[in-house]
Amino acid sequence: MDHTDYLQALRSTAAGTEQSFDAGEFRARRQRVASAMREAGLEALLVTNPGEINYLTGYRTFEVSVHAALVFRPERCFLQVPSIETGPAAATALVDEVDGYRWESVQSVIGPLVDQLRDCRAIGINQWGNGLRPGVLDALRAQLPDTGFHESSAVLDRVRRVKTAAELERLHESARMTMAGLDAAMAVIEPGVDENTIAAEGARAMLAAGSEFMSLQPIVVSGPRSSVIHLNHQSRVIEKNESVFLEFGAVRHRYTAPQMRTAVAGKASDRMKRLNDVCHRLHDTLVSEMRPGQRFTDAATAANRVLAEVADEVFFSGVFGYTVGAQFPPSWVEGTGFIAEGEESPFEPGMVFHLPLCLRAPGEFGIGMSNTVVVGENGATPITRNDWQLREPSS
Repeated sequence: MDHTDYLQALRSTAAGTEQSFDAGEFRARRQRVASAMREAGLEALLVTNPGEINYLTGYRTFEVSVHAALVFRPERCFLQVPSIETGPAAATALVDEVDGYRWESVQSVIGPLVDQLRDCRAIGINQWGNGLRPGVLDALRAQLPDTGFHESSAVLDRVRRVKTAAELERLHESARMTMAGLDAAMAVIEPGVDENTIAAEGARAMLAAGSEFMSLQPIVVSGPRSSVIHLNHQSRVIEKNESVFLEFGAVRHRYTAPQMRTAVAGKASDRMKRLNDVCHRLHDTLVSEMRPGQRFTDAATAANRVLAEVADEVFFSGVFGYTVGAQFPPSWVEGTGFIAEGEESPFEPGMVFHLPLCLRAPGEFGIGMSNTVVVGENGATPITRNDWQLREPSS
């Protein structure tokens, strides 16, 4: 059978069997997005970011390098996927229509999209997110000359970054599995063990606890390697008294609550302890500042005052927090909000941030500690539990 027959067969055997949430959850999300669209004067959204498609429909697959698109209108959802993804679409997505195109012929996607958008005069797109291919947009503009394609990423961003009760439940489940992985990895750290062994133990524990495929694989770096941002395990053998940086994020229905921890394979130096203390104070400052009405930039400014005492000796990314939610490889960063100076958006109850507090002394070591936190009326509350201790398993 071809992919159209395959899709038809699955509609009677597997339709909806893998949905992440019930239909009421998606209806509520879509109503909020439709309201934001009306305010922006938009008739439709052309959605190509995998996390955004998942948010509106539940569609998920591990193959996110191919073109997929959702034409979202308040009254109708049209999902376009490659022929090899019609199975996941049938099983996971709550939509009105699934359209499969030949995987090897991405140019064939234009005709069906034109048919869906032909009567729209104002269409919202995310020009700064991943997924929207320039060739697709150029072809649509050529065939729909009277249609306006408007940058409107803020429409979905504002809705997505405030989590529902069902989303918070998924994030709490992820946090439980993330911490199980970190505990298991910490337990095997000692001089003579290599980074891959630690990562493998953490991954095993998260998968055993129920994690699905992760948006980022477990991160484990040690010694001087931990001073270089975004390296990962390469079988390096850990030496006595070296720091070991870990950052894990288990997944529940694509929702990730990440956490950073740092151990020392022996005895932590006074400088390691001092930087760890700065991480702890940064965290406490941030969670107290993350109150409704406060702006993201206000929290960053307060945190920068704490950071100032070590700013000349360590590297910090400049971002004190980023939103997390439903996401796909290669990142768990949701991307709808960042705690950094100049970011004017206000905190709202239900927003969830990972606070990635890692201080790196170039060529020496890195100390990273974090929590994933949810914004409440009086500040933020962690959903991961960090004891802020530099673990010293062999001391």
